[in-house]
Amino acid sequence: MHLNNYLRIVRASAWYDLIVTIGFATPWSFALIHQSITQIHTGLGLAGEFPAFAAAHVLMANLLGSIVTIWAILRLRDTRVVYGRYDAAGRVLFSMWQLYAVAHGASQIILAFTVFEIAFGIAQLLPVEKEAATD
Repeated sequence: MHLNNYLRIVRASAWYDLIVTIGFATPWSFALIHQSITQIHTGLGLAGEFPAFAAAHVLMANLLGSIVTIWAILRLRDTRVVYGRYDAAGRVLFSMWQLYAVAHGASQIILAFTVFEIAFGIAQLLPVEKEAATD
Protein backbone atom coordinates (compact mmCIF):
# COMPACT_ATOMS: atom_id res chain seq x y z
CA MET A 1 0.00 0.00 0.00
CA HIS A 2 1.22 3.50 -0.77
CA LEU A 3 2.28 5.53 2.27
CA ASN A 4 -0.28 8.30 1.73
CA ASN A 5 -3.12 5.77 1.55
CA TYR A 6 -1.89 4.09 4.72
CA LEU A 7 -1.76 7.39 6.58
CA ARG A 8 -5.33 8.13 5.44
CA ILE A 9 -6.39 4.83 7.05
CA VAL A 10 -4.61 5.77 10.28
CA ARG A 11 -6.43 9.12 10.29
CA ALA A 12 -9.78 7.48 9.47
CA SER A 13 -9.34 5.06 12.36
CA ALA A 14 -8.50 7.99 14.63
CA TRP A 15 -11.65 9.87 13.56
CA TYR A 16 -13.70 6.72 14.16
CA ASP A 17 -12.21 6.35 17.66
CA LEU A 18 -12.77 10.00 18.47
CA ILE A 19 -16.41 9.95 17.36
CA VAL A 20 -17.24 6.64 19.04
CA THR A 21 -15.40 7.10 22.34
CA ILE A 22 -15.37 10.79 23.25
CA GLY A 23 -18.77 10.36 24.88
CA PHE A 24 -17.31 7.75 27.21
CA ALA A 25 -14.89 10.32 28.67
CA THR A 26 -17.25 11.86 31.23
CA PRO A 27 -19.82 10.30 33.58
CA TRP A 28 -22.55 12.59 32.21
CA SER A 29 -22.02 11.87 28.54
CA PHE A 30 -21.50 8.18 29.27
CA ALA A 31 -24.88 8.03 31.04
CA LEU A 32 -26.55 9.25 27.83
CA ILE A 33 -24.61 6.81 25.67
CA HIS A 34 -25.35 3.91 28.02
CA GLN A 35 -29.05 4.77 27.97
CA SER A 36 -29.05 4.94 24.15
CA ILE A 37 -27.18 1.66 23.73
CA THR A 38 -29.52 -0.03 26.22
CA GLN A 39 -32.52 1.17 24.21
CA ILE A 40 -31.01 -0.08 20.94
CA HIS A 41 -30.13 -3.42 22.54
CA THR A 42 -33.66 -3.83 23.88
CA GLY A 43 -35.33 -2.54 20.71
CA LEU A 44 -33.44 -4.99 18.52
CA GLY A 45 -34.09 -7.85 20.94
CA LEU A 46 -30.42 -8.80 20.96
CA ALA A 47 -29.06 -11.67 23.01
CA GLY A 48 -26.82 -11.03 25.97
CA GLU A 49 -27.08 -8.45 28.68
CA PHE A 50 -26.37 -4.75 28.85
CA PRO A 51 -26.74 -4.10 32.57
CA ALA A 52 -26.80 -0.91 34.59
CA PHE A 53 -23.34 0.31 35.51
CA ALA A 54 -22.13 0.84 39.06
CA ALA A 55 -19.73 3.69 39.86
CA ALA A 56 -16.64 1.52 39.31
CA HIS A 57 -17.92 0.45 35.87
CA VAL A 58 -18.53 4.07 34.91
CA LEU A 59 -15.00 4.91 36.05
CA MET A 60 -13.56 2.20 33.74
CA ALA A 61 -15.68 3.51 30.84
CA ASN A 62 -14.48 7.07 31.55
CA LEU A 63 -10.84 5.98 31.67
CA LEU A 64 -11.25 4.14 28.37
CA GLY A 65 -12.99 7.12 26.79
CA SER A 66 -10.35 9.55 28.03
CA ILE A 67 -7.31 7.60 26.87
CA VAL A 68 -8.78 6.60 23.51
CA THR A 69 -9.80 10.22 22.88
CA ILE A 70 -6.26 11.40 23.59
CA TRP A 71 -4.80 8.59 21.46
CA ALA A 72 -7.12 9.58 18.58
CA ILE A 73 -6.12 13.24 18.80
CA LEU A 74 -2.43 12.29 18.76
CA ARG A 75 -2.94 10.22 15.58
CA LEU A 76 -4.84 13.08 13.95
CA ARG A 77 -2.24 15.73 14.83
CA ASP A 78 0.86 13.62 14.14
CA THR A 79 -0.07 10.76 11.82
CA ARG A 80 2.69 8.15 11.54
CA VAL A 81 3.06 4.58 10.32
CA VAL A 82 4.33 3.48 13.72
CA TYR A 83 1.15 4.79 15.37
CA GLY A 84 -0.90 2.79 12.89
CA ARG A 85 1.02 -0.34 13.86
CA TYR A 86 0.47 0.26 17.58
CA ASP A 87 -3.17 1.04 16.91
CA ALA A 88 -3.52 -2.24 15.01
CA ALA A 89 -2.11 -4.13 18.00
CA GLY A 90 -4.60 -2.38 20.28
CA ARG A 91 -7.45 -3.27 17.93
CA VAL A 92 -6.44 -6.93 17.97
CA LEU A 93 -6.64 -6.85 21.77
CA PHE A 94 -9.94 -4.91 21.79
CA SER A 95 -11.43 -7.40 19.31
CA MET A 96 -10.36 -10.38 21.40
CA TRP A 97 -11.85 -8.94 24.59
CA GLN A 98 -15.05 -7.91 22.84
CA LEU A 99 -15.50 -11.42 21.43
CA TYR A 100 -14.71 -12.88 24.85
CA ALA A 101 -17.32 -10.63 26.48
CA VAL A 102 -20.03 -11.57 23.98
CA ALA A 103 -19.16 -15.27 24.35
CA HIS A 104 -19.67 -14.85 28.10
CA GLY A 105 -23.05 -13.16 27.93
CA ALA A 106 -22.46 -9.52 27.02
CA SER A 107 -24.80 -7.86 24.55
CA GLN A 108 -24.37 -8.73 20.90
CA ILE A 109 -24.46 -5.01 20.14
CA ILE A 110 -20.73 -5.09 20.95
CA LEU A 111 -20.17 -7.02 17.72
CA ALA A 112 -20.99 -3.88 15.70
CA PHE A 113 -17.91 -2.26 17.23
CA THR A 114 -15.87 -5.45 16.76
CA VAL A 115 -16.39 -5.26 12.99
CA PHE A 116 -14.70 -1.85 12.90
CA GLU A 117 -11.91 -2.99 15.25
CA ILE A 118 -11.10 -5.94 13.00
CA ALA A 119 -11.36 -3.92 9.76
CA PHE A 120 -9.12 -1.08 10.95
CA GLY A 121 -6.75 -3.58 12.59
CA ILE A 122 -6.26 -5.52 9.36
CA ALA A 123 -5.89 -2.34 7.29
CA GLN A 124 -3.22 -0.99 9.64
CA LEU A 125 -1.27 -4.24 9.52
CA LEU A 126 -0.89 -4.16 5.73
CA PRO A 127 2.58 -3.58 4.32
CA VAL A 128 3.49 -0.02 3.36
CA GLU A 129 5.69 0.89 0.39
CA LYS A 130 8.73 2.95 1.22
CA GLU A 131 8.73 6.43 -0.30
CA ALA A 132 11.25 6.90 -3.10
CA ALA A 133 13.98 9.38 -2.23
CA THR A 134 13.86 12.59 -4.25
CA ASP A 135 16.86 14.67 -5.14
